Amino acid sequence: MNDPVEEVRKGRGWIAVYGIGYVGLSLVAVYLRKGYRVIGVDIDRGKLEAIRRGELYYHEEEIREAVKRGFEEGRLELTLDGVEASRRSLIKIVTVPVYTDWETKEYSFHALIDVSRKIGRGLKRGDLVIIESSVPPGTTVEVVKPVIEEESGLRAEEDFYLAYSPERVYIGRAVKDIEVNYPKVIGGVGPRSLYYASKFYRDIAVKGVIEMSSTTAAEFEKLAEGVYRDVNIALANELALASMRLGIDYYEVRRAANSQPYSHLHLPGPGVGGYCIPIYPYFMYKKLLKHGYPMYLTILGRRINESMPTVVASLVASTARRNKIDPRGVKTAVLGVAFRGDIDDTRLSPSHDVIALLKIRGFKRIVAHDPYVKRDPRLEELDVELINDLDEALRGAEIVVVLTRHSIYRGLKISKIIEKTGKKPLIIDTVAYLEDDIGYDKLVVLGKG
Repeated sequence: MNDPVEEVRKGRGWIAVYGIGYVGLSLVAVYLRKGYRVIGVDIDRGKLEAIRRGELYYHEEEIREAVKRGFEEGRLELTLDGVEASRRSLIKIVTVPVYTDWETKEYSFHALIDVSRKIGRGLKRGDLVIIESSVPPGTTVEVVKPVIEEESGLRAEEDFYLAYSPERVYIGRAVKDIEVNYPKVIGGVGPRSLYYASKFYRDIAVKGVIEMSSTTAAEFEKLAEGVYRDVNIALANELALASMRLGIDYYEVRRAANSQPYSHLHLPGPGVGGYCIPIYPYFMYKKLLKHGYPMYLTILGRRINESMPTVVASLVASTARRNKIDPRGVKTAVLGVAFRGDIDDTRLSPSHDVIALLKIRGFKRIVAHDPYVKRDPRLEELDVELINDLDEALRGAEIVVVLTRHSIYRGLKISKIIEKTGKKPLIIDTVAYLEDDIGYDKLVVLGKG
């Protein structure tokens, strides 16, 4: 069999990337920057057309430039046909998600199985397949491998190479994360698969690769990163609420505690969003239950973080009552819809839950501000207006709730908010971003007594 990595290096083969979302398009950009030829595969025709027109909703200039140059140089093609992309490519990268029902917390492999079938139907001897989707431990060997083998009639490790290498990116700096910031974690279904996957990524990751003993170990590593963050955010939230009960400042405590090298207290907030950290604990929990091991700490941390929107909505409502404000008759401005600062991603955003809970508690006139989010179907369902202009959102508001760490809110002076609202509003800052320059007595900060 030919060496698929060497063939791609020499420009004699293509790389196919399945799933052109945040991560997929970042990988496309990285491969293009390396000089490779890339086929982007997705089932969403509208998304592919938007990319062709240059209408990218990603903030990284490196991605925009790489995609533009890839089209100009004929090194980038986009297609809906996953089977043909598999036939034409030597290396296949899979980034499609494992979908999770947020109500039942059950996950589904249907997208991953669909892509695996298409890859199998176009697979050739000597091809390399790398799964980069975040998946429950064991997925590569238990789900992907048998599907590809059945469709292709080929055997992993004997006829083609199969590896798992988790994406480890922070949206907004994905290209730098892939190329510079982190080593690439890689597990193969056998030594030959591990060898070629490692060879491929050693050309791309400045910090090299970390070779794992198996694909399952590599899958578990990725989830462990997310669970670590989720549990530690839960601890930060619990300590922040405890600080409020004791009338002290969690942020002051955190600064002092983190001067000790073994303490890494995280930041509290209104919840944890995105399609990564909230999901990974359930991948672990559900899988390990089948092995008779309930992950008590993991699931407790998740429940604490999922309770935070209720805590915040209750804090807003109780503070309004204490200040004799009738929520039905006043404008409430919610600042921040994205689940994290300075991005436009609203998937599983705690802001949605806070807003829905405020509506239930009688807050009738809610507007939401976000400088990046241009449209949000969930807000439309809640009948909440989305505004991109901060002055417009604040005008006339008698309650202001800050929910996202957008740079535009950092250091925003209370005196400026009063000026922009034309009122003396009740202000609840759940991310400790505002600057109290006047000693305002109607300001409540999550984590400060």
